[in-house]
Amino acid sequence: MDFGVKLEKVPLYCDNISAINLTKNPIQHSKTKHIEIRHKFIRDHVQKGDVEIKFIKTENQLANLFIKPIERDRFNMLRNKLGILDMKNVI
Repeated sequence: MDFGVKLEKVPLYCDNISAINLTKNPIQHSKTKHIEIRHKFIRDHVQKGDVEIKFIKTENQLANLFIKPIERDRFNMLRNKLGILDMKNVI
């Protein structure tokens, strides 16, 4: 709110359908019992309505710019989506 942005729900973009389904399903299965409590934090906020998980294709996932080695064209495309300028073209 300090920046003049008001969100009803905080959008989180995820490229893992299984992880999205875990946030929507309040039932704990035997296959998910190994997940630590800190990871259930997101699920709790989804259930409260504070957070909304949205699917995004892996090739459009902006976080990949920071965590994965990617080819130059894809790097430039993701960089542009974030609004980061290429200083070689600015000067």
